[in-house]
Amino acid sequence: MAKTDLYEAPDYYLLDELLSEEHKLIRASVREWVKKEVSPVIEDYAQRAEFPKHLLKGLAEIGAFGPTIPEQYGGAGLDYMAYGIIMQEIERGDSGIRSTASVQGSLVMFPIYAYGSEEQKHKYLPKLASGELMGCFGLTEPDHGSNPGGMVTNIKDAGDNYILNGAKMWISNAPFADIAVVWAKDEKGKIRGLIVERGMEGFTTPETHNKWSLRASATGELVFDNVKVPKENLLPNVSGLKGPLGCLNQARYGIAWGALGAAMDCYDTALRYSKERVQFGRPIGGFQLQQKKLAEMITEITKGQLLVWRLATLKNENRATAAQISMAKRNSVEIAINIAREARQMLGGMGITGEYPIMRHMANLESVITYEGTHDIHLLITGMDVTGENAFK
Repeated sequence: MAKTDLYEAPDYYLLDELLSEEHKLIRASVREWVKKEVSPVIEDYAQRAEFPKHLLKGLAEIGAFGPTIPEQYGGAGLDYMAYGIIMQEIERGDSGIRSTASVQGSLVMFPIYAYGSEEQKHKYLPKLASGELMGCFGLTEPDHGSNPGGMVTNIKDAGDNYILNGAKMWISNAPFADIAVVWAKDEKGKIRGLIVERGMEGFTTPETHNKWSLRASATGELVFDNVKVPKENLLPNVSGLKGPLGCLNQARYGIAWGALGAAMDCYDTALRYSKERVQFGRPIGGFQLQQKKLAEMITEITKGQLLVWRLATLKNENRATAAQISMAKRNSVEIAINIAREARQMLGGMGITGEYPIMRHMANLESVITYEGTHDIHLLITGMDVTGENAFK
């Protein structure tokens, strides 16, 4: 029998007072959906390393696919505070499920909206928002991760089509995606974006197996063997690295909120356990070392909540910089992974079982700390921003 999800979100600095009633209603509806649909099944799917595809319809219904996309293209037209809140609530359930939503909204719908033609927007965005179409994002290659500019995937002009060759790796949603937004170099060495559709000859998406992390998420490769891509599938309004990096800023923003959700879930689990678990004649929450852990957790969560709230405010005003987003992503994931490890210790042996979500969060966060820019790369982005010196080369 499925366990009841008893999660209560921590709000030590009364940040709810800074949210609108609409934001709180959105949060309540997503939280309820996660409690009802995700929490009862996610441990089982993670143990079996299977993606719960039946959740896609619900993700679309709660507005998790491209919530900031204007209504004329099928989106909800929400602001970035709402987007962050949605990602936080979903990742509270599971990082892999949030990844699915992040990829769809930030890495597939956003580039089509920001860089695509009107025809492309009307053709793809409404179906992506409704979940009728699912997408993935092809940037990382087997030999080019933190240095995407070194990519070897390429396109050659062939009259009415481009001929696409190359491969992408570590692609969330790849095994079931209907379309892929793929970044490749043209004959002049300029990076361009294309919409590649499943069924195009020479396009395959082999699944990645044997993962210890994001086990309830579908990961794969994108392989292009002389794929003919119609010229109307080229994203016309961007060229160069600023295209994919603009998408990554959107995704990193969602992660900054999302990872905080995982941290909050681990804290809430550890706090509840500390009140129920009795050792030496009293609840372990009464011992100094356990209180130290909990006090440090809620302090870091509160600081993180303030950081992402301010970032959302700046994003809504179109003033958030890439470096500010980078700092928030790195901070949220770092505190989340530290909180997960401390919470696991508080639960002792029970912390490694599927009876509680902590070990799953901890394993998932090992991926989140690497994707959309590694922990070290984000540190160097901040370093370059404050010194003006580029340490990447």
